[in-house]
Parts: sequence; structure tokens; C-alpha cells
Amino acid sequence: MDGLISVQTAPFPAFSPLTIGPHRIAAPVVLAPMAGITDAPVRRMALRYGAGLTVSEMVASEALLTGHAEMTLRAESAGVDIHAVQLAGNEPHWMAEAARLAEASGASIIDINMGCPAKRVTTGAAGAALLRDLPLATRILEAVRAAVSVPVTLKTRLGWDGAEMAAPEIARRAEAIGIAMVTIHGRTRCQFYTGTADWAAIRAVKEAVSIPVIANGDLTQTHDAAAMLAASGSDGVMIGRGAQGRPWFPGAVAEHWKTGHAPADPDLAEQRDVLLELYDGWLALYGVELGLRQARKHVGWALEAAAASAGAAPQIAKDARGRILTLEAPDAVIAGIRTFYDQLAWRAAA
Repeated sequence: MDGLISVQTAPFPAFSPLTIGPHRIAAPVVLAPMAGITDAPVRRMALRYGAGLTVSEMVASEALLTGHAEMTLRAESAGVDIHAVQLAGNEPHWMAEAARLAEASGASIIDINMGCPAKRVTTGAAGAALLRDLPLATRILEAVRAAVSVPVTLKTRLGWDGAEMAAPEIARRAEAIGIAMVTIHGRTRCQFYTGTADWAAIRAVKEAVSIPVIANGDLTQTHDAAAMLAASGSDGVMIGRGAQGRPWFPGAVAEHWKTGHAPADPDLAEQRDVLLELYDGWLALYGVELGLRQARKHVGWALEAAAASAGAAPQIAKDARGRILTLEAPDAVIAGIRTFYDQLAWRAAA
């Protein structure tokens, strides 16, 4: 990874809260917005374990304005103190109107997505496609900032491809408009999620602006955060895939940064209880039929995380996934989860 400072030579910088408009974020560690993943139960659990801030799943602006049920659910207040809603779109007027609606529905922060690499988003000239049209990106930032009284933040990538890194310029424009914070995923759009995130390239954004800059990409172990911060010079970190199946992980990163000591994963009994509570939350949020489907990926990730923390062979989690994720009755799924954790604990104690 270009410019990456090794863990051994990268002490943590001073631990400082983030300021986003009137909001004081106690821990500068953010759970990333991930479509289909960071729903309300997951965000609440991450906050309980010490994440400083969580951001909603991406909300399509025009779908929100037409009353699309899923988008409306994503934008509604999730029962957290600071509810950040991420909006995506390519039309300044409708992005502004969606921001107004999200604010009226309880949003404390509006985050603008200019980094999603998915083809279904970029073919509509939204997400990371806006890195190729900075005038349009600027108009969107201006329209949203003018539409709401709450702080507006931006999440984007280094650039569309390696030929031109647009992130420093778009960050400068954002700061001039009054955007309160910028998050940079250390990849280009054309990389999608392949290769490794270039944390050092984020430093050019940090040097271009005075507002907080958050580094994102490939943070999967608590000790990696020091290297990420040293390479990027960022004010905080955002964690995406590293938190899948591990909602406690952002809080663990915050604890390591604050105290210098990396906490162990919760024990297996606690991990089981976290998953069961989340499972109840998904069924309550989506209803039984959809909740069963929505929960499957989370259950799979949680089983893998549990096996890893217990030092068990990955095949054990793989076998359990095959059994549990094909079950159709909630009670059977719950029983299967309990059995897996009991057996894993027995193996660990043997």
C-alpha cells in the first residue's frame, strides 16, 4: 500500500472528539453507510458498543420523495441521538427537496453520496459518477446546503480512476460551500473494492481543507487504525466491511485509540446475545417474511466472526451457515444460532 506507515512506527494521534456543526461526536470512529446492511438495528448496536456516529443506508432522493417504502424507512429517525441520513442522486433540485424531507423526518445530519461505485448508481450519473462532473457535483452540494438547517457532510472516493484524483478539488469546493465534513474512501471508482485502499492518498484531501476529513477503506483490525491515521493525516476513521458481523468493532477501534489497549472480542455468550437481539430487531423492522431474508447475510457474517474469535476452523462456520440460513421459521433459526454458539463454546473449552 503506497505510503502506508507500518503498525510498529505509527502511534495513534491524540484522541479528539469530532465537531460536525452543533454536534459533538465523542469518538471519531464512524460506522459506514452500507446499503442493505447498516439498518437501524445494526446502527443502534454499533452505537451501544462505542461507535461515535453511524450513517443510514443510502437513500435514493427521488424515490424518497415519491414515498418509496424502503427509502422512507431508511430516512426515518432510528431512535438514535444523532441520526445521519445519506442521500444519493444527480439532480440538485430533487436532492435539496429530499434533504428537506429527511430533515423533517428527524435527520440530524445530511450526508451526500458521491462515492458509490455500483453500476446501477453510476449509470444514472449519481454516486461516484459525480467525480467526473465537478460542476454538477458543486451544484448539488450548494442546493442541499441551502435547503436544510442541519449540517451537511460528503462521502466520496479518490477519483473516478487513477488518471485524475478529484477528491482534493471536490473537498475544497465542499468546504467553500459550507459542508461540515468530508469522508474519503481510499480507492477510485474503477477499483470498486479490489486491491487495497490507498490511505496515504487521502492526505492530499486533508491538506486541502480545514474541515474534518475521515479516512475509509480496509480497516478490519483495531491496530490498523493507527497506520491509517498516520498515513492519511485524517481526523477520524470510518469502518464498513470490517464491522460486518461485528457491530462492536467500531467501538473497539475507538477504545484502542483512546486508551492504547485493544479490547478483546466479546465472549461467545455475549456475541450470541447480540445476534439474537439483532435478529429480533430485523423481524420487528421488516416483518417476518422479509426479516428472515434480510437477516441471513448478517447471521452468516456473525457465525464467521464467532468462529474466528474462538480460533475455530472456518469450515465450522461454513457448515453452520448451510444449516441455519436455509431454515424458514424464526424459532428454528434462533434454535440453530443457540446450538452453534453452544457447540463453539464447548470446542473452545475442550
